Amino acid sequence: MRKINTRSFRLATRSTPREVNKQIVLNLIREAQPISRAELARRMNVRRASLTTIVRELLAAGDVEETGRAASARGRRPTLLRIRTRGRLVVAVDVRPVRTNLALADFAGNVLERQWIETPKDPSFVADAIARAARALLDAHDHVVEQEQCHGIGIVVPGMVDRKTGRVLYAPRLAWRDVQLREAVQAQTGLPAFVESAPIACALARLWSFDGGARSASRVVNNFAYVSVSDGVGVGIVTRGEVMRGETNTAGELGHVSLDPSGPACACGRHGCWEAFSCNAATVARYGGGGRVSVEEIVRRAKQGEASAVATLIETGRQIGRGLAAVINAFNPKRIYVGGEITAAWELIEAPMREQLVAGTLTEATQRTPVYADANPGEYRLLGAVALVAAPTFAAPRVA
Repeated sequence: MRKINTRSFRLATRSTPREVNKQIVLNLIREAQPISRAELARRMNVRRASLTTIVRELLAAGDVEETGRAASARGRRPTLLRIRTRGRLVVAVDVRPVRTNLALADFAGNVLERQWIETPKDPSFVADAIARAARALLDAHDHVVEQEQCHGIGIVVPGMVDRKTGRVLYAPRLAWRDVQLREAVQAQTGLPAFVESAPIACALARLWSFDGGARSASRVVNNFAYVSVSDGVGVGIVTRGEVMRGETNTAGELGHVSLDPSGPACACGRHGCWEAFSCNAATVARYGGGGRVSVEEIVRRAKQGEASAVATLIETGRQIGRGLAAVINAFNPKRIYVGGEITAAWELIEAPMREQLVAGTLTEATQRTPVYADANPGEYRLLGAVALVAAPTFAAPRVA
């Protein structure tokens, strides 16, 4: 699934599919909304009349809606266009080792309702549990939800996923191997299901900005890394507007690259993995207290000035920075986004993280690689699940 670069594109001609032009228009509207037809024509360097049929088709399909009129110094005020998100719903599912979070949300990531269930320890029961919870969410909103309005179920898991089959290849934190989710969930709900690893889903959410807000085209980045630091640690790599998956769908598992072979045991069975130093469980263990507190609680205590909590988060920041240096050395992304509960303490972890990043990278340019915290530390995986369903609407068609 490749994203169209709206700053560098070539319009389709008679010898290439008309669908490409439609996707270009759709993506220009998405990135510059609200936007008038005249401005669309200017950006595409075509006559406004050339856009009439495409815009009419997008309006009829429900992909785009008219939303008010723009200010005008003279003459008739132009009608503005934007992507229609209301009424286009997704059941977003975030599978974690202890509990699975679900949300009914629209294409912009606005949540109508949430619920959670205990994650079954036996993976053979997971699909049934997710399907029942998803149907309960939809049934509770049957006054606003019609079957055709829910476009699918997005399922995010902390592990490696075969994109073609929706099979979870390996999820160390869940102790899963070769678990089929997609077909079972589809069969029980009658809805399309999409299954993806957490870092790749989060990278898709960042790539397509399914966060309820518009953004300037000058801020669009098609080459970046998304690092998910939570129950585990994983990396989604985006290059030229497309997520890197690898030959066997295991690209981005940098959380299981060893930083120290004599380090702590990791869920994957090895020692000293980046994940073993940086994940939520590592932060909790570092803090002590018998593991009875959560990362969110440690962050809260640190913000209240508790010295041990502050020291714990600073050390986790250092460990995250060590791994980020490896990401930069391997992929040289234009920027990095970090998502996870710990990013709520960004003011504490950023400096030690940057210190280790600089120490571990090789050139002045790579040492300056920008690193940003995800703006939704509590929502980033649910937004990734939304993106799994919504992003294909905007993706570039495959043209031979």
